Amino acid sequence: MIRCLIVDDEPLALHILEDYLAKVPFLQLVKSTTNPIEALTLVQDKQIDLVFLDVQMPELTGIQFLKIANGKAKVILTTAYPQYALEGYELDVIDYLLKPIAFDRFYKSAQKAQAALQSANSPSPTVAPSEPATNRQDFLSDFIFVKTEHKIQKVYLNDILFIEGLKDYISIFTQAERIITLQNMKKMEDALPPQYFTRVHKSYIVSINKIDSIERSRIFIGEKIIPVGDTYREDFFKIIDGKNI
Repeated sequence: MIRCLIVDDEPLALHILEDYLAKVPFLQLVKSTTNPIEALTLVQDKQIDLVFLDVQMPELTGIQFLKIANGKAKVILTTAYPQYALEGYELDVIDYLLKPIAFDRFYKSAQKAQAALQSANSPSPTVAPSEPATNRQDFLSDFIFVKTEHKIQKVYLNDILFIEGLKDYISIFTQAERIITLQNMKKMEDALPPQYFTRVHKSYIVSINKIDSIERSRIFIGEKIIPVGDTYREDFFKIIDGKNI
């Protein structure tokens, strides 16, 4: 059973989630409350596995709650405001439910939480030194969210060719489009799995498996020519040498 906590400053929202939760056999409601401080105490005492957390609350916002809780429980955000999705995913939430929440969407979110908790509680498999820790199939379906001018957009990692940093923003070049976001290069680099992406220049990150060829200090991806900077050259060619048979 997954021990659950519901936190929302609207009593009606609490009642709806209580009703939904009661219909899911692997969820157990420990507490529902309009008081985020009380909820935080339960989480810090390790009495909770999963929190259904509202974002907009007067005493403590959901984002502030997440930062204080610091990963001591899994969290599913519930809110009427989609603009918080990106920050929520950066803080490693399980899912983001937009109000009004339908039961089928709630159930799918609960299943995601169940899978995440089972994975966290399972022994880590032994990985042979020659194998990457990230499973190839996981990479093909993995994604990030980036904030563009008008929306928060999902970008599948396998679609990314390379990323270019400009003065005040970065461009993500995929097989189908160019996506512009205000994210900085360091933050983007940290968000990408190093088995598949590497920084090759102060202004470029490349997808290793999308490289067509390398000529001296130039990388060719399709028609794009990307320079390898002096600072990154040694590490880059070590990666390439490791891929050689």
